Amino acid sequence: MADPSSYRPKPGQIPDSPGVYRFRDEHRRVIYVGKAKNLRQRLANYFQDLASLHPRTRTMVTTAASVEWTIVSTEVEALQLEYSWIKEFDPRFNVKYRDDKSYPYLAVTLDEEFPRVQVMRGAKKKGVRYFGPYGHAWAIRETVDLMLRVFPVRTCSAGVFKNAARTGRPCLLGYIGKCSAPCVGRVTPEEHRELAEDFCDFMAGRTGTYIRRLEKDMMAAAEEMEYERAARLRDDVEALKRAMEKSAVVLADATDADLIAVAEDELEAAVQIFHVRGGRVRGQRGWVTDKVENVDTSGLVEHALQQLYGEETGDAVPKEVLVPALPEDPDAVSQWLAGRRGSQVSLRIPQRGDKKDLMATVQRNAQQALALHKTKRASDLTTRSRALEEIAEALGLDTAPLRIECYDISHLQGDDVVASMVVFEDGLARKSEYRRFQIKGFEGQDDVRSMHEVVGRRFKRYLQEKERTGEWEETAGPTDSTAFPDGLAATDPAAPSPHGLPAVSGPVGPAPDAGTAPGSEPREDDGRPKRFAYPPQLVVVDGGQPQVAAAKRALDELGIDDIAVCGLAKRLEEVWLPDDDDPVVLPRSSEGLYLLQRVRDEAHRFAITYQRTKRAKRIRSGPLDAVAGLGETRKQALIKHFGSVKKLRQATIDEICAVPGIGRRTAESVAVALATAAPAAPAVNTATGEIIEEDDGGSTT
Repeated sequence: MADPSSYRPKPGQIPDSPGVYRFRDEHRRVIYVGKAKNLRQRLANYFQDLASLHPRTRTMVTTAASVEWTIVSTEVEALQLEYSWIKEFDPRFNVKYRDDKSYPYLAVTLDEEFPRVQVMRGAKKKGVRYFGPYGHAWAIRETVDLMLRVFPVRTCSAGVFKNAARTGRPCLLGYIGKCSAPCVGRVTPEEHRELAEDFCDFMAGRTGTYIRRLEKDMMAAAEEMEYERAARLRDDVEALKRAMEKSAVVLADATDADLIAVAEDELEAAVQIFHVRGGRVRGQRGWVTDKVENVDTSGLVEHALQQLYGEETGDAVPKEVLVPALPEDPDAVSQWLAGRRGSQVSLRIPQRGDKKDLMATVQRNAQQALALHKTKRASDLTTRSRALEEIAEALGLDTAPLRIECYDISHLQGDDVVASMVVFEDGLARKSEYRRFQIKGFEGQDDVRSMHEVVGRRFKRYLQEKERTGEWEETAGPTDSTAFPDGLAATDPAAPSPHGLPAVSGPVGPAPDAGTAPGSEPREDDGRPKRFAYPPQLVVVDGGQPQVAAAKRALDELGIDDIAVCGLAKRLEEVWLPDDDDPVVLPRSSEGLYLLQRVRDEAHRFAITYQRTKRAKRIRSGPLDAVAGLGETRKQALIKHFGSVKKLRQATIDEICAVPGIGRRTAESVAVALATAAPAAPAVNTATGEIIEEDDGGSTT
């Protein structure tokens, strides 16, 4: 646990300008991003007496090892830069909203020559007009099905469209009048685009114009005694009205607004948003977040606004945003929203009338979402925190082990020996940092030697990363990279994109050397994860005292003495510590024991999956796999031609050359490989004891 006074800036060093600040931990990861009108006043609040700080703020400042800042011209620039850095660095102590990409939208691809109406999820794309979000995809399809009578826009995929254009025949929707069939030239690209734009106008809330126009055309057709056309127009009007009825009128016509409500408790908060367009609720979405920073309702609202509109422009930002509490600086936020929309945006709290009543409905939805989330999680955040505290107390650790790595060895009677490394951070699996190992130091079955090799290789890489980045001032242990298996390390993330704002900043406190270690690449000081750069606070091994001793010996040989090690034995679920003759026995009801079991079981699952994959690949291999240049297609051609590997082994080189695609040189290589490979042992019928003559191709005779 760091002392904030060790990296506290000197008096007068911090400017009193608007800006954005970042706290980094000892490994240079960005753990918190904030903004301020006055950087000097704001940062001074973090360096008070620890007893007077909020528990979450106290945890953050004691985890941090340095602080840096960037000054900007205005509060609006600070708001934009804060959002960019939160998206870029994903700091662990900032509020994070989840499930913001899972809702389906009704999308119109106006960037294509023939726009298409479809259901879309995920990040929004440029040139696509979105409506929603909707609670369910089937609600979008029902709405589109009703509206295609009046706006027969293309809905087919690119492949179906090209096939129809090639054959000159439209799809079924083209025959029944629910598509204008631009694929076969029934309408021009300009006429089809006009249909798509009319579709968008109707979905945007301008419904009265189309209803009145269709009713006028219906009356005119009836007066001219074109009764069939009048009947079709009548059905079109009814279809549009049914589509409109799916969105209830809640506010005055032509009202475009987003209503945001927040329900919160000490640990979590739920945010609900209703999107009202043309006076009707066109979409609804919601998020749930852990309150990992000390933030009130105003702060939650500001984070929600950043999340909602940080990447939106134009009409996607409504004219009016109604909130339960105004942000700390409402004028700056309103100005930022106006800049994204391109016109004035009203940010306010509804005081009376229909808007206040609708806000109460949104609030009830937020409270229900929070209650449902808590029912599902069963207070999971509190449980995880208690589990980590119990582990720290049982193992005698100074702090809770926020990062736990667990190792397991897997093999089948000494063959295909592999190992796994799984990572849990804050009690949750971090699958992007899982790793798999092949045991290459020796042959055969020896779990203790395997554990020693794996732990040693993992932490050799950790020391290499520290030396490369300048965090390790002198060489600590061997750095032979050839000891690492292929695929062991992940690719370094790309450098962050520039935010375009002038930076006048610098780290304050014990920051690592900005130079390069001997023989290393230039250091990328971007706060992002790098290969094996983060050490755990606790290493867990699947096994008892011998495995624990092997892991500890590997760390000692590398000079690492600040990482705790323990083992969890399956038989009695005992926790073993190095150099202790007796295990630590946690109560069966202990949340700490339950977390250790989950970590151990996850490592076992990951290891055995890898081991089974390797074994299956080895079993499927045959003598033809050793032939250089012989791909899967030609191997199958040989087996198909001769019927089995046994018959292929008996063939002459000229007979092998007769197979299409097999040249003489390849035929000679096949013959040599089959001649030197030992034939498979005969199979035995276990029911009768009869020896079955088995050919190598898998068929029996």
